[in-house]
Amino acid sequence: MAYLLVIDDDEDFGGAVASLLESQGHEVAVELDDAKAMDRLQQRRPDAIVLDVMFPENPIGGFELARKIRRSFQNLPILMLTAVNQQFPLGFSNKDIDPTWLPVTEFLEKPVDFGLLVERVNRLLQAGANENDD
Repeated sequence: MAYLLVIDDDEDFGGAVASLLESQGHEVAVELDDAKAMDRLQQRRPDAIVLDVMFPENPIGGFELARKIRRSFQNLPILMLTAVNQQFPLGFSNKDIDPTWLPVTEFLEKPVDFGLLVERVNRLLQAGANENDD
């Protein structure tokens, strides 16, 4: 199926997401350190990324990383999966997706229904496959 990269500092949550997506037939790698994520992307380009926002050393690291990823991998689908709205009730959602400020493809809040997560990842992969066909 697809190669997916989960970037989340919570090892348990990242592992749970990886197990879920592996059960759907995908190959999944987990990166716990947002600072090392770009190196991992350079080693092997995933078909899609599941990205957290808050990291211990940088509470907005995922926003910054999404911008870096987008500069290097313009069409790479990114699903931002985060609890940022629980920590900072600012109401981030899909309406805030923007090519320069929040350049992700989808935005989902934690806690997430795993069925919805699978649905969204599949939708991203399908959209990515269609873009590559053009």
